[in-house]
Amino acid sequence: MKRIGLTLLTAFVGGAMALGTYKVIEKKYADNMSFDDKQNVYFASNHLSSGITSSAGEVDFTQAAAAVTPAVVYIKTTYSNTAQNSQQDRLQQMFGDMFGQRGTPRQMAPQMASGSGVIISPDGYIVTNNHVVAKADKIDITTNDHRHFTAKVIGTDPNTDLALIKIDATDLPIVKLGNSDDAKVGEWVLAVGNPFNLTSTVTAGIVSAKGRGIGIIGQEDDSQDENPFGPTSRRSQEPKVKTGIESFIQTDAAINPGNSGGALVNTKGELIGINSAIASHTGSYEGYGFAIPINLAKKVLNDIKKYGAVKRGLIGVSFVDLNEVGSSPDLKTDKTNGLYIRSIVPGGGGEAAGLKEGDIITKVEGVTVYESSDLQERVARLQPGDKINLTVSRGGSEKNFTVMLKAETPVVRTAVNNRSATELYNKMGASFMPVTQAQKNKFHVNSGVVVTQVREGGMFSDLDIPVGSVITEINRQPINSVADIDKAITSIRDGQLIITGRDVDGRSFTNRFVLN
Repeated sequence: MKRIGLTLLTAFVGGAMALGTYKVIEKKYADNMSFDDKQNVYFASNHLSSGITSSAGEVDFTQAAAAVTPAVVYIKTTYSNTAQNSQQDRLQQMFGDMFGQRGTPRQMAPQMASGSGVIISPDGYIVTNNHVVAKADKIDITTNDHRHFTAKVIGTDPNTDLALIKIDATDLPIVKLGNSDDAKVGEWVLAVGNPFNLTSTVTAGIVSAKGRGIGIIGQEDDSQDENPFGPTSRRSQEPKVKTGIESFIQTDAAINPGNSGGALVNTKGELIGINSAIASHTGSYEGYGFAIPINLAKKVLNDIKKYGAVKRGLIGVSFVDLNEVGSSPDLKTDKTNGLYIRSIVPGGGGEAAGLKEGDIITKVEGVTVYESSDLQERVARLQPGDKINLTVSRGGSEKNFTVMLKAETPVVRTAVNNRSATELYNKMGASFMPVTQAQKNKFHVNSGVVVTQVREGGMFSDLDIPVGSVITEINRQPINSVADIDKAITSIRDGQLIITGRDVDGRSFTNRFVLN
């Protein structure tokens, strides 16, 4: 039987809204606002409803399509020859030859790829897939009304394949964030994106399934012992850790390469998912598409905006699906579904709550756990310090435990690079937040930003400047914010960026990066 490949949807390539007007009442969007808050301001000030009511007795896609299409953008990414070949080789190794290009000579000229994005805030924030912008030198955005912008990467989360990017614009049309938990199997949905460079394409289908884990996000990682729920014990004898967090909405709405990062919406015009992957023999649509649920995405995107990286809580256990353990009298259970705990992290939340090796997690917040994605997605929505209720089968009887999630050590990496202030910022391949007074005291500095994320292939990765470092000056200019960084990197002398700061141990450093 021919194996169906799972394919990420980046395509490698060489109007008026029905509910109201784009003109908005003048308002301010505070930096600390969540995306839900910004959307509430937008819809209230524009006197727009948060949804669309279909005509009685029939499904009407036209209003949903008219409401959503203006806020779905076309993303074109440009790669240096080295970065592009690396990205394309990786995708071809993982998913096969998507476009009949195997064996073609590599070109030395910059390569391009395309995808989609969804505007979720009127001040220019756009959600897309991590794999759409990873390793890109330049990210060009074209809006539905044919305006062109260069995007800045605010942050990425490879573990969910999400990225938050931003363009310098105001009063943009947005898509209303829905509630993916309310989506039902059999419900009509629309996919909006730019497949094969066919911009502003709308297709219809149904929700085919929910909570799908397909093993496409988060490749086996040799560099760390920890998955999103704690380190795996006896690692040399066990499978390598996969860090991906998957609980996809499956749909049969036609999506193809180029749809990545586009919108999956219900008939009310509400965003319930971000299209990310397909299952296919050919790399093109065969009826199986997968979208990241928006309830998971909202948490990730708000974290990236507020902190520069995702704050993810850990249960502090390592587990496998019960059906992978096999039948053993030692299990002392008649359960056919659940998650078998194979190790407990010392000092973790699970140990403090009383979980033990050999326990079987059967429910999370009272909802039956059939596979790992049922637990992963629930936990991934929470912050360190939040509590989660687990039902566990132990010795043939069930017990309830309340686990307080512990913080993980942030080690998030991805990439981008090249020219103008925005492009040079992307080339740095890092995210930042201002230092607190306590951090100023600790590092003995008067100014600075903390590195919250380092993306593989970027300048900070090449210079080995890790997460937790404090950047105090760039090109001899004091740095207190991202705006200061933008100003400093435009004052380049002799094609060099001079970065001064202190590492995580408080030692001073000055690094020079020569631009190509």
